[in-house]
Amino acid sequence: MAAALEVESTLTDRYQTTVPETVRRALKLGKRDKIHYTIRSSGEVVLTRAQAPHGEDPVLGQFLDFLTAEISHHPERLQAVDAGLLQRLQSLVGGVDVDLDAALSADDE
Repeated sequence: MAAALEVESTLTDRYQTTVPETVRRALKLGKRDKIHYTIRSSGEVVLTRAQAPHGEDPVLGQFLDFLTAEISHHPERLQAVDAGLLQRLQSLVGGVDVDLDAALSADDE
């Protein structure tokens, strides 16, 4: 049997802690990922990476996290959408009717 790796972290006054890097790597945790705790009758606590709820898109979540960080670090890069650009966008997709609740076709899956 392989030797277990043991690490520690400290609780703050608000009962918060930083997940040690070795644990983050082992669980493949990224920023904003959720952690699942299983408390066994023996008092042992098992920490695992929480699975994304059904229907949640992990790629979209990562993209939104990227946008949040980018806007926070570089607010000077934000630009207003002018009327000309808005008109060009509407000319590209303005006539497209999309039913977001419709099932995908076999070709689209």
